Amino acid sequence: MSTLMNTYGARTLTLVKGAGSRVWDDAGKSYIDGISGIAVCGLGHSHAAVTRAISEQADKLLHVSNLYNIPPQQSLADKLCRAAQMDKVFFSNSGAEANEAAIKLARKYGNDKGVENPTIVVMNSAFHGRTMATLTATGNAKAQQGFEPLLPGFVRAPFNDIAAIEVLAAEHKNIVAVLVEPVQGEGGVRVPHADYLPKLRELCDRHEWLMMLDEIQTGNGRTGKYFAYQHSQALPDVVTTAKGLGNGLPIGACLARGKAAEVFGPGNHGSTFGGNPLACHGAEAVVDTLTGGDLIERVAQRGEQMLQSFKDKLAGNDKVVDIRGQGLMLGIELESPCLELVAKARELGLLINVTAGNTVRLLPTFIMTDEETDELVNGVVQLIEQFEPNDE
Repeated sequence: MSTLMNTYGARTLTLVKGAGSRVWDDAGKSYIDGISGIAVCGLGHSHAAVTRAISEQADKLLHVSNLYNIPPQQSLADKLCRAAQMDKVFFSNSGAEANEAAIKLARKYGNDKGVENPTIVVMNSAFHGRTMATLTATGNAKAQQGFEPLLPGFVRAPFNDIAAIEVLAAEHKNIVAVLVEPVQGEGGVRVPHADYLPKLRELCDRHEWLMMLDEIQTGNGRTGKYFAYQHSQALPDVVTTAKGLGNGLPIGACLARGKAAEVFGPGNHGSTFGGNPLACHGAEAVVDTLTGGDLIERVAQRGEQMLQSFKDKLAGNDKVVDIRGQGLMLGIELESPCLELVAKARELGLLINVTAGNTVRLLPTFIMTDEETDELVNGVVQLIEQFEPNDE
């Protein structure tokens, strides 16, 4: 009997090694990693610069606490704020913690203005984490089941629907912020209209709300820009990120600019391990790699290539509802639940993911070769063509 709590169900695959876009199991079989740790290892496995940074820092200093200046933390903060066009950052250990910081920041922003019961607008089908606050912000009743009572202070709107938020503005005078993913990942790789974020920015300005973007999954080059909001130039007040920031190291960040950057003061928030030297020096190697060349531009190109390949190869397939994505964040929605494709993909040497029940989600590494890209695309196409929903 396993001594691990059963929070992930049966796990039948044991991975022991990774290099580039491939991982190997304990029997020596290799797989193309089509989800890269769920959007974490964008630079691939065992990336030389990250490995070197970890080794260098481990030989110097692992932890001293945030009571003292930490040079790798300050250096990473400078580079990340520059990439994000933000003013200040708070480092945490995960995406959920980064979103917790944003939620606390929004509430304090409202309380400082004298707003009674400050409220945040969140979206249907959103995913923001599994802590109590982020679980409440998440728009998934199944994930919330059994954890009631949930927290007050949130109202919900349909994703990609500005008019619905206008209605909430008229009904709730205590709204202080909007929290939204630029592309919904767990919700099925939902890409909003091109004017969604700009209109949301205008709405927040008009009502003096904070515009807060959850870029835990979309950030760090995943969509073909460093942050997804940079496709539209709709600059948020607060942006959170994690996943790809550490390429496997546990690190999250809550960034803010302008008035939002001045909300927290001493004692308002903190973390024992957040911003530790090891995670920050490793993440700095990631940021340097992403901003030091044309890798992010190649993500945009590769993503468009894969999206078009799927559309061409699956044209006319009546099992496919939609094919969508941005950069290397791709979703193929099927008309039926298709979780069984995950196991069938492993037989072909591919690691994929199914989200929202019926959407094949791909989050591959940024460094795939042409041959690996073709293998991944052709393998997924084969799986969908052979898929028989009645087998379930």
